Amino acid sequence: MRDAAINLRARPDQRDLIDQAAAVLGKNRSDFMLEAACERARAVVLDQVFFNLDAEKFRQFTEMLDAPAASNAGLRRLMEVKAPWTARAK
Repeated sequence: MRDAAINLRARPDQRDLIDQAAAVLGKNRSDFMLEAACERARAVVLDQVFFNLDAEKFRQFTEMLDAPAASNAGLRRLMEVKAPWTARAK
């Protein structure tokens, strides 16, 4: 059961286009918009956690991951800083 409301404003031409597309699929406006928004949301989330490489690019990627880390003075300084929540009380 749907019990969370999502409200938005659209121009009449946008509403009409959405209604036309929904009708083509035999859906109402709400079902069409919810389905489209969820599809896009899944794509955005997956884009943050999954990427596809061909065999050569994957080989290059794994070589970079396996290579020794380059010296980085800034990172070394950062790692030496004590976190405020771990510093001893005076």
